[in-house]
Amino acid sequence: MTPPGYLLVFLLLLQVATSQTPAGSCSGCGPLSLPLLAGLVAADAVLSLLIVGVVFVCMRQHNRPAHDDDGRVYINMPGRG
Repeated sequence: MTPPGYLLVFLLLLQVATSQTPAGSCSGCGPLSLPLLAGLVAADAVLSLLIVGVVFVCMRQHNRPAHDDDGRVYINMPGRG
């Protein structure tokens, strides 16, 4: 499967933009300390788990009532027949 055309254009423009950025354009940037980096990674992991948990809770079916048409067999339902 080939990616859509707009994705290819975006990747090409991204490459052009990064080549136009000067190498020393970061003012006041320094290396991250190890505790700060560990804190960022831990915060990212906690936030990711929180998002997964919220999606899981929201998508879980809560006491779904049975419908009257559950006994019907449809053409596109191969497991119910």
